[in-house]
Amino acid sequence: MTTLIESEEHKALRSAVSALGNRYGRDYLTRTLAEGKPLTELWSEAGKLGYLGVNLPEVYGGGGGGITELSIVLEELGAAGSPLLMLVVSPAICGTVIARFGTEAQKRDWLPGLADGTRMMAFGITEPDAGSNSHRITTTARRDGADWLLTGRKVFISGVDMADAVLIVGRTEDARTGRLKPCLFIVPTDAPGFQKRPIDMELKAAEKQFELVLDDVRLPADALVGDEDAGLLQLFAGLNPERVMTAAFAIGMGRYALGRAIEYARDRTVWKTPIGAHQAIAHPLAQAHIDLELARLMMQKAARLYDAGDDIGAGEAANMAKYAAGEACVKAVDQAVHTLGGNGLTREYGLASLITAARVARIAPVSREMILNYVSHQSLGLPKSY
Repeated sequence: MTTLIESEEHKALRSAVSALGNRYGRDYLTRTLAEGKPLTELWSEAGKLGYLGVNLPEVYGGGGGGITELSIVLEELGAAGSPLLMLVVSPAICGTVIARFGTEAQKRDWLPGLADGTRMMAFGITEPDAGSNSHRITTTARRDGADWLLTGRKVFISGVDMADAVLIVGRTEDARTGRLKPCLFIVPTDAPGFQKRPIDMELKAAEKQFELVLDDVRLPADALVGDEDAGLLQLFAGLNPERVMTAAFAIGMGRYALGRAIEYARDRTVWKTPIGAHQAIAHPLAQAHIDLELARLMMQKAARLYDAGDDIGAGEAANMAKYAAGEACVKAVDQAVHTLGGNGLTREYGLASLITAARVARIAPVSREMILNYVSHQSLGLPKSY
């Protein structure tokens, strides 16, 4: 594992989180999933140890670090077989947005709980008719006296059943132009008019997916996060950490699968020789390792650019990191399953379920095709096709 660019503090954090993850491991995730439960014990212990809030300000109970540190936490939990998807959402997206743009009251109210794991937030941006095009979001907020009334629909919203509130991306009307502009609202999950419906997913995960219906949900004025006229800036300040953390999720998953395959290839003997001695087995595993390492380097670059305040530079790097990690994860999982042969499809070895899970890293939160669009337009200066 490449550690030359990591400080001693980061190495220590990686080691400590790895130890926590390995105490739970894949068996814990599989067991809780079979019971239909969330990963409450791991989440709570990670919160008590300070890992969930390493990116949040110390004054509000966090660790005072950044997305660099939080990505280490998620990657190592994933490499141990027990990733926490809500790390992408609650502290990385919602915590970051509130820490950067929230009012003092919002920070005091939410950040300590997000940091220690006693409170959780989900994030709602995707809509049925506005998947990759956030400019087509139709969820709208209109003023009613001092309050806001929020109406719309959201789909594929993770962990709503575990969350105390959802950070909803809506749109308000600009009084000067009459055009709609994006804004962010903290919406309690028990608010009147807030409805959630689980989506029946083929992918089995501890974090369920939901469709939300917002029917004139009444919110106080202070539910608005940040400046009403700077919603787009604030939105992308949360999406860059989302891409970095998705990369960490994918890299951790890929490392776990690769680790199981390497162990098997060392021990499995056919014709008096461990199968890992054969280049047809060894070389694809080596290639998978290289791809994961390269993806991690781009992820680390993106995280450091973001933590340094370079949102533009971080945007390019975060998209590239998410793309590279998604591709590397899918290839690593596929090669791991193939290395085990028939055993790779058994419940005993626990790799077959990763085939579906790995595809998520190519699809969400933004497809690889949209990332290629971003790079071709923003990095290469090529004209848009849309």
